[in-house]
Amino acid sequence: MAALAPLPPLPPLPPQFKSIQHHLRTAQEHDKRDPVVAYYCRLYAMQTGMKIDSKTPECRKFLSKLMDQLEALKKQLGDNEAVTQEIVGCAHLENYALKMFLYADNEDRAGRFHKNMIKSFYTASLLIDVITVFGELTDENVKHRKYARWKATYIHNCLKNGETPQAGPVGIEEDNDVEENEDAGTASLPSQPPQPSSSTYDPSNMPSSSYTGIQIPPGAHAPANTPAEVPHSTGDIRLTPEDFARAQKYCKYAGSALQYEDVSTAVQNLQKALKLLTTGRE
Repeated sequence: MAALAPLPPLPPLPPQFKSIQHHLRTAQEHDKRDPVVAYYCRLYAMQTGMKIDSKTPECRKFLSKLMDQLEALKKQLGDNEAVTQEIVGCAHLENYALKMFLYADNEDRAGRFHKNMIKSFYTASLLIDVITVFGELTDENVKHRKYARWKATYIHNCLKNGETPQAGPVGIEEDNDVEENEDAGTASLPSQPPQPSSSTYDPSNMPSSSYTGIQIPPGAHAPANTPAEVPHSTGDIRLTPEDFARAQKYCKYAGSALQYEDVSTAVQNLQKALKLLTTGRE
């Protein structure tokens, strides 16, 4: 894909929009790396900003300039299916966020604590925020977001205080708010969402982690190409035309991933299509 032209600059961020500053930073970081991710980060910031304050002059000015960026980015992306078709866009964001999460989780469980893994945990949580532009989050995404955000805060604070973090799930603290932590999101990201490595741990040995009411299923930390258990059809599933269309999109997206030899993304989308066709649910 050709390099994108520079986007119109934004005015200073109004204090009211502090909650979306990291999403906008993530957008800037992905303008060259993955413009689709950058687009949806800005769309999330726009929608959230409108809900916070769309009336005061400084906020209206900021949102207007942000809209200019969105329109310019959408025009440059042209007929990219991840922008023109929500089902493809949602799959793209979910896959990208999952790769970030799995990379950080693998590093964490292997006891390799560093700024990039903190950044990856935190970015994964931000991207799961962004997925809400497509609708309500799945329970799994909600759990991943909370776990990733807590992990980013916990490991950052440990390293800052000269302490050695405990690897893996150790007990989540409800009151940690990583969004107030300016340093947690400042490390540079890996150049690509890293491919999870099955060599860092054995998924079959993972406990069904439980901490303060949050359950992270073992499969949530498995490499993305670990086969998922797909429910069998009961024989009386009635699929709608929309269900068939969604299944086709998942298969199409899987085929696209295979062109780039991205096996994990292909498997994830095929699993989604199979689950939809066998259960009538996503």
